[in-house]
Amino acid sequence: MANYKKEMLESEMKKIITRGFSELKDPRIKDKMININFVRLSGDKSYLDVYVSSLDEDVDTIIDVLNNAKGMFRTLIAKNIDIYKAPEIRFHKDEGIEASIRINQLLETLKEKRSEDDE
Repeated sequence: MANYKKEMLESEMKKIITRGFSELKDPRIKDKMININFVRLSGDKSYLDVYVSSLDEDVDTIIDVLNNAKGMFRTLIAKNIDIYKAPEIRFHKDEGIEASIRINQLLETLKEKRSEDDE
């Protein structure tokens, strides 16, 4: 049952952080498509790791801006979820999408090479 509650907390925190993106005033992330791929709450609920990706090339800049604003996100969580202590938030770049794109490109290259060899 404890696992279920943890998953529910992660889901709610993800929603709150996503809504918080609209409150950020930093021009470096204005009009950027930011996606939270998944969140992971630590076992003692003191840390929330948020894995972010974006279609823009400057994901590292987006991560820096989000890490600078993590206090605002923590406050939003504290105000909207009734928990003893709001977790410390850490934003990370999600490398999964980039790895998928690289694998797809490699497969396409191999496919082209194979078709050239067959000719």
